[in-house]
Amino acid sequence: MLQTPIGYLKSVGGTKAQLLQSQLGIYTYQDLLHFFPSRYIDKTRFYKIHELYNNNSEVQLVGEISNLKVINSKGKKRLTAIFNDGTGQIQLVWYARIDWISQQIEIRKPYVIFGKIKSYQGLSMAHPEMELLEKYQKKQGVGFRAIYPSTTKLSNKGISSKVISNMMLYLFEQMKWKFEENLCIAMMQEIKLMPRHEALRHIHFPKDQESLSKAQFRLKFEELFFIQLQLIRKKLVNKHKIKGYAFDTVGHYFNTFYTQKLPFELTKAQKKVLREIRNDVGQNAQMNRLLQGDVGSGKTIVALLSMLIAIDNGFQCCMIAPTAILAQQHYDGICELLHDFPINCKLLMGSTRSKARKLLHQELESGDLQILIGTHAVLEDKVIFKNLGLAIIDEQHRFGVAQRAKLWKKNQYAPHVLIMTATPIPRTLAMSVYGDLDVSVIDQLPKGRKPIKTVHRYDNNRLQIFKFIKDEIQKGRQAYIVYPLIEESATLDYKDLMDGYESISREFPKPDYQIAIVHGKMKPQDKAYEMERFTKGEAQILVATTVIEVGVNVPNASIMVIENAERFGLSQLHQLRGRVGRGSQQSYCVLMTSFKLSSDGKTRMETMVKSTDGFEIAQVDLKLRGPGDIMGTRQSGTLDLKIADAVKDTPIMQLARYWAIQITNADPNLEAEENQMIKNTYQAISKHKNIWNYIS
Repeated sequence: MLQTPIGYLKSVGGTKAQLLQSQLGIYTYQDLLHFFPSRYIDKTRFYKIHELYNNNSEVQLVGEISNLKVINSKGKKRLTAIFNDGTGQIQLVWYARIDWISQQIEIRKPYVIFGKIKSYQGLSMAHPEMELLEKYQKKQGVGFRAIYPSTTKLSNKGISSKVISNMMLYLFEQMKWKFEENLCIAMMQEIKLMPRHEALRHIHFPKDQESLSKAQFRLKFEELFFIQLQLIRKKLVNKHKIKGYAFDTVGHYFNTFYTQKLPFELTKAQKKVLREIRNDVGQNAQMNRLLQGDVGSGKTIVALLSMLIAIDNGFQCCMIAPTAILAQQHYDGICELLHDFPINCKLLMGSTRSKARKLLHQELESGDLQILIGTHAVLEDKVIFKNLGLAIIDEQHRFGVAQRAKLWKKNQYAPHVLIMTATPIPRTLAMSVYGDLDVSVIDQLPKGRKPIKTVHRYDNNRLQIFKFIKDEIQKGRQAYIVYPLIEESATLDYKDLMDGYESISREFPKPDYQIAIVHGKMKPQDKAYEMERFTKGEAQILVATTVIEVGVNVPNASIMVIENAERFGLSQLHQLRGRVGRGSQQSYCVLMTSFKLSSDGKTRMETMVKSTDGFEIAQVDLKLRGPGDIMGTRQSGTLDLKIADAVKDTPIMQLARYWAIQITNADPNLEAEENQMIKNTYQAISKHKNIWNYIS
C-alpha cells in the first residue's frame, strides 16, 4: 500500500499530487510517510506576559481580549486589540480579513492565543491563532505540533504545514496506524529502540518531548543502520568476490630502495601504512585503501614504495594527479628517486605530443613501461595496459566517481587501488563516507618540520605585510601570493590576479626582485617555465591562483599570503598553507580579508589561525559545508538523509555501524529467520539506488 501514488490519498487529487511531486519529491504514500517535520511547536506550556522577551519566539498565552479597534493609516487598515493575562498586556495586530475577525472575537472572554512575539510599540503578536479557552479544554492531544517544510509555490496554492499534517493523518488512518517492523527484535531490545510503528506515529504526532526524542532516535538509527549495512556488505563483496592480483614477493627493487636509496627515515605512521598495504596486496582480493595524510606528511614516498612492490611482481603501475603541475612534480620527483634503477617511467598529460604519446601507448601495451604518471588523460579508453597491477589516485576528491571507475576496466581483474588525499576527513565521518574502504592515516610529520604560524590581517595592513615579505626575502626566502580570481569580475568585489600582479610589481621592482606568475589560463609550457623560475630560486615571489593548491613543493618558500581569504573554503586554505613549511625554517601564512566578513567567514579565519591539524579543520569544514552524497556520484553538498545528521548524530552513526558489522559477521547473507525483516528492507533499498560506493 505504501507504494500507492500520492494522488489516491484522501484530499489530495491530481493537481495537489503534481505540486507535491515537483516541489517536495513526494510521489507515493511512502514518500509522504518519510517526509519528516522540520520543527515542532510546543503547546504544552502556557507563558505569562511578564515572562516574555522580544526574542521572536513562538508562545502560547491565556487571557482576555479588549480595546478592539480599526486603525486607518495612509489608506491602509489594521485591526488592533489589547490582550491581558493579569501579569501584563501585549498588543494583537491583524492586517487582513479585518471585518471578519472583528466580528468573531468575543470581548472579555478567556482565550488561548498562539503566535510569534515581536516588538511593535511594545510587545506585540501579529495574526495570532486564537481559540476560546472553553473549546480548547475540550480538545484531545493538544501539545506538540509538527511543522513541515514547504515552498512559496505550495503556500500560494494553499498547501500549508497544517494541510500536510492533515494528509499525514489521512495516511495513518488508511494504514490503520500499522507499519511493518524492519529491524530484528534482539537488536531493538538491547538498544531499547521504540517499535517502528510507534516511532512513525510519534515523529508526526508526538504527545510529549520524551516520545518525540525516542521516535527521533529510533528513526535516525534505522536510517544510518541501513546505510552502514550497504557500505559493509559492499566491502565484503569487494574482499571476497572482486579478485585481485596477489603480489607474493617483496623483491629486489623494493629492498634495494628501502635499504640504500631512501632519502630519509620513515615515520612510525608511514611504516604502519606500508605494512597495511603490503598485507593487502599480498592477497588474492583487490586492495581498496584510502590513505589520508596531512599536507607534507610523506604520502608520495609510501606510494612509490607500493609501486616498487608491484614492479617486483611483474606488474605495471599508474599514478593519476588532478593537475598538470602536480603530475609533472610527481614525475620529476619519482624519476629523481629512481635514477639508479632500470625502471621505465613516463608522463602522460593532455599536452603530450602525438609522437611521444604513440610510443608511450606501444610501451604500455607491451609491458615495457612500468610506471605511468599523468592527469585525466590516463583514464582515456585508448590508454591500454598489459598488466596494470596498482593504480594510485592522488587528491581523489578532484576526480569524479565515474572517472575513477574507468580504471577498473583497464584489466581482466581490477587493479589494486590506493587513494591518497591531503584533505583529511574527520575520523568519525571517514567510517561512514569510506565505510567500504580500508582507511590508513599518516598522522605524523617528518622530523625537523616547524608548525606554520598563521595570522589573519585586514586590507589596511597590506603595507606591513609587504615589509615582512621583504625582510624574509633578505634572509634568502621566497613567498607565494595567491588570488581567488584571474580577471576582474563585475559582480564580485575581490582583488583580481592581474591587478594584484601590477601593484606587487610596483612594490617589488626589478632588478632587486623577480616575480613569477602562474594561472590556469596560461599555456602549459609558459606555466612550466614560470614554475621552474620559482622552484630554482630565480624568482623570489610567485603570484598565482589556486593552480598551486596541491603538489607544489619549494622548501625555500616560507611565506604564503592568501588574498581575499574569505573567498576560499577551509580545505583550500589548508591546502594552500601546506605549500610552505616544507623546509627547516619557520614559515608563515597570512590570511588577508576585507572587514566585511560573514559569520562562516569569521569561523574559517579563526579556525585556520587556531589550528594546523588537518583533521580538526576538516571537522569544522564538515559542519559548514556538509559531507556529500556517499552512495552516489555527487561529491559535495549534504547527504541524502531524511532525518539523521551526519555531523550531529555521530554517536548514533557509530552505534549503527557497530550493529551492522555484528549482524554481517554473524549472518553475511542475512539468511537467519530473525534477520528477514532487515533483508527485505535492505533489498528494497539496494534495488532502487545506483550505488557507486564500492568504487574508490
